[in-house]
Amino acid sequence: MNAVIPRQQALIEASRAVAVARARRDALPIREAARQAAVGSRYSADEIELILRRLHRTAQQPSGPAAAVADAA
Repeated sequence: MNAVIPRQQALIEASRAVAVARARRDALPIREAARQAAVGSRYSADEIELILRRLHRTAQQPSGPAAAVADAA
């Protein structure tokens, strides 16, 4: 039996599925994530690993007003 799902419920369920997928992806070691991302990509696993490591370093650096205060100190 096919039931009609209200739009709001469908959005909540889709959001939950995306959150689970992101958590699973973020739990992977960088090398494994790069290897998986390289499947069907024009980039090699090594290139993707370099990109991921660069993004990871950038994400760990403070930005915005907090960075300006840290630089001034």
